[in-house]
Amino acid sequence: MNIYGDRGNIITLLQRCRWRGFGVRVTPVSIGDGLDPGEHDFYFIGGGQDREQILVCDDLSREKGDALREAIEEGAALLSICGGYQLLGNHFLTYTGEDLPGIGLFDVRTVGGDTRFIGNVAVASELAGVDGVLVGFENHSGRTQLGSGCRPLGRVIKGYGNNGEDGWEGCVYRNAVGTYLHGSLLPKNPRLADWFILRALRRRHELAGLAPLDDSLEEEAHRAALDLIMREKRWRRRLRRS
Repeated sequence: MNIYGDRGNIITLLQRCRWRGFGVRVTPVSIGDGLDPGEHDFYFIGGGQDREQILVCDDLSREKGDALREAIEEGAALLSICGGYQLLGNHFLTYTGEDLPGIGLFDVRTVGGDTRFIGNVAVASELAGVDGVLVGFENHSGRTQLGSGCRPLGRVIKGYGNNGEDGWEGCVYRNAVGTYLHGSLLPKNPRLADWFILRALRRRHELAGLAPLDDSLEEEAHRAALDLIMREKRWRRRLRRS
């Protein structure tokens, strides 16, 4: 699944690895394809509409879901966005009544609502090693509640996050992250991109850290996105007061 530029996350990880001299192999995995839990060190699932989620849900409910869980337990890293995030939880009840069983990687449950959460998002990171604010864009009707088996990615500064109520966005389990942040997420959040790269590499290699890159352009994009988000927040606050 891939909407709202989600594949840009793969492009970002690929380029940041190449800049550091790491060889990378990207393997597309489609419906019906097998999945070897020991073959890859990073997994990505993008967002999709309900129709695509139903198809992917059926595929994940077979051996592929077991293989994905095994890979994460063995130290692989994973990023799942929106619809992908929902399908890796315990279950997703769509607004139209389809009850889609998740693979249970994340201890979360999602129920579709009658309104959509749309707009730019700023999130204060709760992820160790990723200090500061994450920026992205959300467009979802699902309301996701976290269970005790995972922790949030961050605290919402502006936007709706998981459910528009508890102030949390995303979830983290081991080296796996689920989030509603499209955008693409990683080009504007290079520290988070490097968090995934480092953990993927550590699955097979002893590595203390990554060589630094010149992230001036990425940081400028991050600042521009955050400035826009905060201007929107102030504008809406003034509108409510008027």
